[in-house]
Amino acid sequence: MEHTAAAAWLTEAADAAQQQGAGNLLRVVLVVMVLGCVLTAWFLLRGYKRKDD
Repeated sequence: MEHTAAAAWLTEAADAAQQQGAGNLLRVVLVVMVLGCVLTAWFLLRGYKRKDD
């Protein structure tokens, strides 16, 4: 397995990102961050549910 193909792909992706700007990357980071916060809040707050059996 050649590592040069992956390196070439990575450099092409970096060049494309420089030409395009950080818009898509920032969008992805923000969406992942919001989803992470929502899942963390759900995980932490689900323990406070009272069971009235």
